Amino acid sequence: MSQIIAPQPFEAHPDTRSRSALRKALRYERRSLNPEQQQRAAENLALNLLGNPDLHRARHIAVYLPNDGEIDPHTYISAARRKGIHFYLPVLHPIHQGRLVFSPYYDGVQLAANRFGIPEPPFHTGTRRPPWALDAVLFPLVGFDESGGRLGMGGGFYDRTFAFTRLRPRLAPKLIGIAHDFQKVPELPVEPWDVPLHSVVTDRRCYRVR
Repeated sequence: MSQIIAPQPFEAHPDTRSRSALRKALRYERRSLNPEQQQRAAENLALNLLGNPDLHRARHIAVYLPNDGEIDPHTYISAARRKGIHFYLPVLHPIHQGRLVFSPYYDGVQLAANRFGIPEPPFHTGTRRPPWALDAVLFPLVGFDESGGRLGMGGGFYDRTFAFTRLRPRLAPKLIGIAHDFQKVPELPVEPWDVPLHSVVTDRRCYRVR
């Protein structure tokens, strides 16, 4: 059996390069993983998610379909469905631009590519669930640090959708970032519009955000 060598953590301090350059470098690293590495990461991620206390009482969870080398949550989804957990996929809202709604994700659901080429359920079918009615949200990160700083794809969809959590924290679902562990960087600035995370889960561990 060949040895799997994971990419090393990104060493450059984010202050020395733009967010767009850092995003490009980290995306390249995760796209460079081979299928065996991705499968191993997905299995380890599933174990860490199943043990994450933020998910112990969650029954309605939003997930994502992996794209651009993102770590795959499907191993976790398969295990959690056997426990009676329901999953939902983000759908671009056709009226409220830049925001998301969430539609049920189940075996056999019909998907169509959105304007970014990412498959999603059609907006006009299915029972949509509003963001405040979710118990937890798992969303992919491009980069993160241990203090809760995070780097996404730059669209701001999750921040706009869950901005209400700042004013009504009791209604907030658990917001959990998902990434390969090598996507952790020493430090990322927290922008004023960033919605705080409860935790970040990777293929190696769970990072609790204070």
